[in-house]
Amino acid sequence: MEEIASYRSHGGTQGVYRHASSATGTEMVFSAFVPDHEEGARLPVVWYLSGLTCTHANVTEKGEYRKACAELGLIFIAPDTSPRGEGVPGDPKGSYDFGLGAGFYVDATQAPYDKNYRMWSYVTEELPALVGAGFPADMARQSIMGHSMGGHGALTMGLRLPERYKGISALAPICAPSRVPFGIKALNGYLGAHPDDWRRHDAVSLIEDGAKASEILVDQGLADEFLEVQLRPELLQAACDAAGINLTLNLREGYGHSYYFISTFMADHLRWHAERLKA
Repeated sequence: MEEIASYRSHGGTQGVYRHASSATGTEMVFSAFVPDHEEGARLPVVWYLSGLTCTHANVTEKGEYRKACAELGLIFIAPDTSPRGEGVPGDPKGSYDFGLGAGFYVDATQAPYDKNYRMWSYVTEELPALVGAGFPADMARQSIMGHSMGGHGALTMGLRLPERYKGISALAPICAPSRVPFGIKALNGYLGAHPDDWRRHDAVSLIEDGAKASEILVDQGLADEFLEVQLRPELLQAACDAAGINLTLNLREGYGHSYYFISTFMADHLRWHAERLKA
């Protein structure tokens, strides 16, 4: 692991790191904010998964999380959304919602994407091992959150790995990717044409199939241009209601899909996670 940038901020250190990934077969970059702490202390970890077209840099530069993380004693890890580099296939039509910047946090099974697009393994296996070894992280206290496509990733990872993640939250998530255009395109391209193969990467389907969580927090802007067609939080609400999962769905009047929205409610989410990550 190579440190490529380091900055002091809010009583902590914001780093950016590069490493060779065996999961993706490429170099990967992630950011980590580590609050100041006593020698030998181990701090809980919040994972943040970003959305379409993003890298680690979007939330690192615009997420406004460091002050809250420093106050709450939280390590904040922001991986990239997708594999990068020469030879990594993108969308042959050049659109933004598939391929580079749109990994959808799955392990692809379809050529040519199956070689590099293994973001599920990267985020749930390889990067946690690296973080646990290289940072003062208490890996028994992890939670996960994300935005848009990353909200989809956070929901599915949290639902499938409930013993690992003490809290699950999302900002404007793609709640039911197998039922909306963004997700249908991506899941078909990465996992093949059979919708039954998509269910493990769809939060609503996972809940319908028996996945459990004690509670989930979601914030959604009502002025979000993707709300009605791509995000569909009402489907998540219905699935949680039927399964007895405590979903707090905050509908925010006037807010859109951008980092103006995310940064407004970031500290609320981090405080919520901190409560669930107490020793």
